[in-house]
Amino acid sequence: MNCRLCKSTAAASYTGRFGDYFECKRCGSVFLAPEDHLNATDERARYELHDNDVSGGDYQQFVTPIVDKVLASFTTGQRGLDYGCGTGPVISHMLGKHGYAVDLYDPIFVNETLVFRNRYDFIVCCEVIEHFRHPAREFLKLQQLLKPRGKLICMTQLLDGDIDFSEWRYKDDPTHIFFYRARTIEFIQKTFGFAASTIDGRLVVFDNV
Repeated sequence: MNCRLCKSTAAASYTGRFGDYFECKRCGSVFLAPEDHLNATDERARYELHDNDVSGGDYQQFVTPIVDKVLASFTTGQRGLDYGCGTGPVISHMLGKHGYAVDLYDPIFVNETLVFRNRYDFIVCCEVIEHFRHPAREFLKLQQLLKPRGKLICMTQLLDGDIDFSEWRYKDDPTHIFFYRARTIEFIQKTFGFAASTIDGRLVVFDNV
């Protein structure tokens, strides 16, 4: 099986309730075999179960690290994109209260491809990158959508040495199909043209050149 990110040969590492997982020794990623991905209908149904109400206090608290990063890094005159906004664009709602303009894109729920004609000062991906079927294609696209010195601000749960994959609850969502380690983030930075990357808990930030 070729790695979905770096195209190197990946080895079978675990078989679970949703199928077979492979680990790439080059970039450190772990991913679910493509033949085990949900079909489009079942994937949409799963996302529709998410409780992303823009007025929900719990979810607003959850996305606060992304919102705070934008507030600390950009002014209201700079434009953002919520990539993979899902059924409830909570981040754009919260930033809008501070005067920020944020466009929305989601391949299932807000398939507005006009956003790809623009370039953005910041792009936010909250609990999105673990859903990428083609991560190499996605990260290249995201880097190209950023203006110079822009930021791609992501939230996901990384694999680290203390995690037993067989017991890891983060994999127990059938739409979570691609997982990253710290060295995977470093590989993405160097491969797709980002100047730097930082990790702060679940917050992963790529700085554009």
